[in-house]
Amino acid sequence: VQLQASGGGLVQAGGSLRLSCAASGGTFSDRDRAWFRQAPGKEREFVAVVTWRGRSTYYADSVKGRFTISRINDKNTVYLQMNSLMPEDTAVYYCAARQARYDTALRTGPNEYDVWGQGTLVTVSS
Repeated sequence: VQLQASGGGLVQAGGSLRLSCAASGGTFSDRDRAWFRQAPGKEREFVAVVTWRGRSTYYADSVKGRFTISRINDKNTVYLQMNSLMPEDTAVYYCAARQARYDTALRTGPNEYDVWGQGTLVTVSS
């Protein structure tokens, strides 16, 4: 199973970007899908998660109200719409997945996800 993240780039503060994460090589319809990010010199941190049925989402406080996570199960794809970007959003963004059919708790720790994409760089200039 593989995840492929795309959509990163350079944007001015206040701008928007949409990240995509395409899954292949397996079944992802029963997996929660999440985004994490890692800024230089910092630990990887949780950004957002959408449950496997798409019924629930959860966001880090730092992005709540600005970012929106969504999924299209028949395309195995998850999106992260990022609006009102700020310089502190600059980071490599990673998509991740975890089996959730039998574990319905929302998980935000990187160690709780077992499938990762390669990351896409988002740079927000001031």
